[in-house]
Amino acid sequence: MKRPNIKGSIRQRLVAMLLLSAGAIGVLLYLVVQSVASQIAQESQDNILAASAISILDSARVQQGEISIDLPYSALSMLDSVTDERAFYAIRLNDDFLSGYEKLPRSKDFAGGDTTFQSASYLGQDIRIASTRRSYSIEGEQAFLEVSVAQTLTGLNQTLARVSQIALTVGVGFFLFSAVVALLIALSTIRPLHRLTESVSRRGPADLRPVAAPVPTEMAPLVLSLNSLMGRLQKSLSQSEHFIAEAAHRVRTPLAIVRTQAEITLRRVEKEENRKSVREMIRAIDESSRTAGQLLDHAMVTFRTDNLADETVDLSELVTDVVERLSPLSDLKDIEIAILKLEPVAIKGDAILLQSALHNILDNAIKYSSGQTQVALSLTKQDGFADIVISDSGPGFQDGDTEALLKRYARGQNAEGVVGSGLGLTIVDEVMRAHGGSITLSNNAGGGACVTLSFPLD
Repeated sequence: MKRPNIKGSIRQRLVAMLLLSAGAIGVLLYLVVQSVASQIAQESQDNILAASAISILDSARVQQGEISIDLPYSALSMLDSVTDERAFYAIRLNDDFLSGYEKLPRSKDFAGGDTTFQSASYLGQDIRIASTRRSYSIEGEQAFLEVSVAQTLTGLNQTLARVSQIALTVGVGFFLFSAVVALLIALSTIRPLHRLTESVSRRGPADLRPVAAPVPTEMAPLVLSLNSLMGRLQKSLSQSEHFIAEAAHRVRTPLAIVRTQAEITLRRVEKEENRKSVREMIRAIDESSRTAGQLLDHAMVTFRTDNLADETVDLSELVTDVVERLSPLSDLKDIEIAILKLEPVAIKGDAILLQSALHNILDNAIKYSSGQTQVALSLTKQDGFADIVISDSGPGFQDGDTEALLKRYARGQNAEGVVGSGLGLTIVDEVMRAHGGSITLSNNAGGGACVTLSFPLD
C-alpha cells in the first residue's frame, strides 16, 4: 500500500500556535505587571515627596520683610517611615540658596504647575526630586520660595526587582499552565478525526456503508466526500459484477452454438482428413470456451470474495443442486455421480461461490474419469468440520502436484490431452480460504483422485 504524502501535523501545529500565543501573552503579562507596579510605586513616592515639600513650604512665614522657615520634623520623617532611604532637601528664595543641600539638582521648569518631579543622580546615587514653589510679597516685591525634597531610589528599585521577579514567576507559571491546556485542547480537537479513522479502518473490504457517526461541523465536508466516494465505489463494483455475468453469458453461448454446429458438421463429413480438421476445431472451441469461462469465473470469484455475502447456505441442498446440473454432462460420458452420504449442514457464506467451487471439482472428476465409472460424493460432519469428499476413478494426482495445482494456470503432469485452463483448483482454493475452509488433494487407495473440502462449523 502506498504511504500517504505526509506534510506536518495538525496536532503539532495547533500545539505550537497555542504555545506561541501563550508565550506572547506571558511576556505581555510580565511587561504589563512590571510597568503598572513601577508606575504605582513611582506615583506613591512622588506623592510623599510632594507632601514633604509642601509641608516645608507651609511652615514658611514672612515677618518684618524677611521670610522665616521652621522646618517641620515630620516633613522629612515621613520619608523615612515609608522606606529606608536617604532624604535631601533644598530651600531657595528666587535664586538665593537658603538651607539644605546646595548642590541638589534644581527644577528648571514649572510650566506644568507649581510642583514638578524629576529623576537625577546626586552623590553617586539615583534620586527622585519633588520641587514646589509659592510666591510671597516681600517688601513690596514678589519672590518665589522654592522647596525641593529628594529621596534615593535604592529601596524603590529593590521593590521593583521583587515585583519583576513575581511578575516573571507569574508569566512562566501562566506559560506552563497554558502549555498543558494547549496539549489538552489539541488532543480534544484531534479526537473526532481519530474516531473517524478508527471507524473506517475497522470496516471490512465489503463494508461500503456511508459514515453515520457524528462529527464536528468542520469535518462534515470530509465525511460527505468519503460517503460520495463509497457510493461511487459501490456502484462501480455492482457494474463490474453485472459486466462479468453478462460477459460470461455472451461468451459461452456463441461458443456453445459454434461447437454444436461443428459437431453436426463432423457427422456429415466423410473424408478422414476433413473429420480430423473438424475434430481439431471442436477441441479448440472447447479449449477457448473453457478458458474463457474459467477466466470469467475467476474474475467473479475474485470480486465476490472481496465482497463476501453472509447468508445461510444449506450445503446438502447445494450439493444436490450441483449434481443435478452436471447430470447431463456425466450421462453424456456414461459416468454416475453417486451421493453416498448427505448429512444436513448449514454454514454462513456465499452460495454462488460455493456452487462454483463444487461445480469445478465435480467437473474435473467427470473430465478425468473414464466411461462407465463412478464419481462418489459425500457430505459429513465430524470434529467441528463439515467435509465434502469427491472421489473419482481417474489417473489421480502425480507426486508433488498437490500444492502446485492450486496455483493459477498450473496443470498436472498427467493432464496432457485433456481440455483445461489450470484455473479450476485455483478458484476452489480461493473460495475455500474466503470461507475459512481448506481444500485437500489426495489419491484413493484403489486409484483415482480424492478432493476434500472442509468447512469449519461455528
